[in-house]
Amino acid sequence: MIKVVIVDDDSFIRESLKVLVGLDAEIEVVGSAGDGQEALALLQVLPHADVVLMDIRMPNCDGVEGTRRIKSSYPQISVLMLTTFDDDEYIIEALRNGASGYLLKNIPPDRIIQGIKTVHEGNMLIHPDIARKMAGFLQPASRPDAAEQPRLDDYGLTKAELAVVSSIAEGLTNKEIAGKLFLSEGTVKNYITDILSKLGLRDRTQIAIFYLKSLRER
Repeated sequence: MIKVVIVDDDSFIRESLKVLVGLDAEIEVVGSAGDGQEALALLQVLPHADVVLMDIRMPNCDGVEGTRRIKSSYPQISVLMLTTFDDDEYIIEALRNGASGYLLKNIPPDRIIQGIKTVHEGNMLIHPDIARKMAGFLQPASRPDAAEQPRLDDYGLTKAELAVVSSIAEGLTNKEIAGKLFLSEGTVKNYITDILSKLGLRDRTQIAIFYLKSLRER
């Protein structure tokens, strides 16, 4: 059972999502909150939560800051952004803070349910257009000369691992990567574990960010 917390400042939306998401037999909504800080406080008293379904624009503590606080305290919890705003800068900042992806609120309920299951499985849920734009938004304001910057090639990744990294940056799931590279899903998961270890990163989102930044710094 996937245990979900819903975060939105609109009580009607919270209750609607609770009903819609709760229709799936594999998902249980264990709580709801009106902003990111309330969500963090709720997680501190809940016995368990797997996924936080988080609105982006909220008063007091928005989804971007709420994601940062939650992932700092509970890195094992997946955060899925759900918003009416197709706002690239907010979305990308949330991804930088550890969100596993985003969905727009106007999509059918079954796609929201599938999105929850996708991020719970450890996959990213990022539209390819956002993935392509991430490199530009993540360009640091100032950095040393490119010669002083560590490159992706400097981390001892194999050719297969590099292919997995670029596929993650495209927003592909493990299943999609396995099909693209003619591998089993288990092999893809093993590659990702090794990649995280070699790069010293925490999750798939950081892999994507690292890869896209490395392209900008070449």
